[in-house]
Amino acid sequence: MKKHVMQYTSFKLICLFLLSTTIAACGFQLRGVANLSFKSVFVQGSILSISRELNQSFKTNGIQVVNSTEDAELLIEMLNENNEKRILSLSGGGVVREYELNYRVSFRTRDPASETWSAPQTVQARRDFSYNDNALLGKLDEENKLNADMRSDAVREIMRRLSAIKVTPK
Repeated sequence: MKKHVMQYTSFKLICLFLLSTTIAACGFQLRGVANLSFKSVFVQGSILSISRELNQSFKTNGIQVVNSTEDAELLIEMLNENNEKRILSLSGGGVVREYELNYRVSFRTRDPASETWSAPQTVQARRDFSYNDNALLGKLDEENKLNADMRSDAVREIMRRLSAIKVTPK
């Protein structure tokens, strides 16, 4: 009995080693913090559904969200967001079978020393999902989760775009 336990343990260790070697060989690495060239930001404009998550992402990346433009190294203006749901396909009887969800958010940036804003940038996300009236509550929950996922993707894309901005420190 003891021999079987040792063989099973050895087998698990070998599998774990092979799995970790495979993951390392494919170039997988955990997503780290964004490499941002500024340490403080002032966010103005509309309060959007992603505002809280965006502020949390700044905090995670060591960026201080300040309350005045004088203290900020970068100004961000959140312009607008748009959620759209459209029918993607219908059954032969005219019943909706698939929806397409679209999320769009626009923003622009400015160096506090400059009076000129950058051109507005738009981040978009799109998801398709099947629909069934018989599973209404489950499909509503799925739609809410897809919308939350699109907002999270938009925040990550905004952070990637902000990492491309080179700000000269004060």
